Amino acid sequence: MIVSMENTTTSAIDKKLSQLRDQHGVVTLGRVLTLVILAQAGHSEAALEAANFASHEHPCRILVHVAHSSSEETRLDAQLRMGGDAGASEVIVLHGYGELAEPTETLFSALLLPDAPIVAWWPHTVPPPSPHTSSIAGIAHRRIMDSARSDDAYETLAELRRRYVPGDTDLAWTRVTNWRIQLAAVLDQADPAPVREVVVEGCGRSPSVVLLGTWLGTRLDAEATFVNNPGPRRLDRVTLVRDDGEIVLERPGRTVAWLRQPGQPDQQIAMPVRDLNACIAEELRRLDPDEVYGEVLTTGLRDVRVARIVDTAGELAPGAARFLAEHGGGRADGEQPAAPAGAAPADSGTAVPESEPVAQAASTASGEDRA
Repeated sequence: MIVSMENTTTSAIDKKLSQLRDQHGVVTLGRVLTLVILAQAGHSEAALEAANFASHEHPCRILVHVAHSSSEETRLDAQLRMGGDAGASEVIVLHGYGELAEPTETLFSALLLPDAPIVAWWPHTVPPPSPHTSSIAGIAHRRIMDSARSDDAYETLAELRRRYVPGDTDLAWTRVTNWRIQLAAVLDQADPAPVREVVVEGCGRSPSVVLLGTWLGTRLDAEATFVNNPGPRRLDRVTLVRDDGEIVLERPGRTVAWLRQPGQPDQQIAMPVRDLNACIAEELRRLDPDEVYGEVLTTGLRDVRVARIVDTAGELAPGAARFLAEHGGGRADGEQPAAPAGAAPADSGTAVPESEPVAQAASTASGEDRA
């Protein structure tokens, strides 16, 4: 059921919701949180679809603010969705024009579930610091952003690091959960041996590449090399270089990864690229701060030892050079990382072999990851 309201107020919306619940027998006792989505005009449906999917696991009230032109006459239009059109939630879509194009705490306060946690989600951007975004962030227990849409992953992560407060998280970090789980599982079974270098390959515009490399490098006390490959914004390959050989976790497509270890046959692992639905469902499973992400973003990005940032795609962002200079790394040009002894040269189209993390770090990581 979808009900549209034009040129309305939040008070009128709240009354209409109560009326619809009375008429159709809808109850809110099972709602566990309020999810506030700050969307852009024309891009709200994908976020709503993901939120509706997650609501089957986390029944909630979903408030969506869609920002329209601030130069238009100030008005508020609304759309109420219940029943089959709202998953296991009730959805309130607010279209703000003029002064209401900026989401504020007062705009949402009348529609928040009483005594329920609040999660704020910016699905399309990292919000710029402003009094409006600060007020929304201030009332939220968790704040979900997505730095993957930025053009300069290094600059964006530097900005998120400066602004970080407990409760912040980034879907770029959520997307590497399965990589962390697989690498930790391998290390639990591997013979203990120090990792000399971590090589993470993928799109240089993807913050996930930087975050995963930083986590591995700092946890394993190893140098990190980032390789920027042409192609979609995703991770391609992780190599953990050890004296006794390399362990390589590589996903050449979107669904299946290959694991290569010294002295063992290659293994196929089901590891599909995570879609938005899965990422949001994971983030809503916990309302406490993600301490591991916080450590990676704050101390990890500060302490990681960068060996190289290798550009094979010819599109490295300016922030990469600054990041490299801050961490005392090597070259940031098209130089390929040297292949270890016995491995194929790392020229175009050839995989860079990999090794595994230390068992102690792996056991710690496996406990921190969320399924």
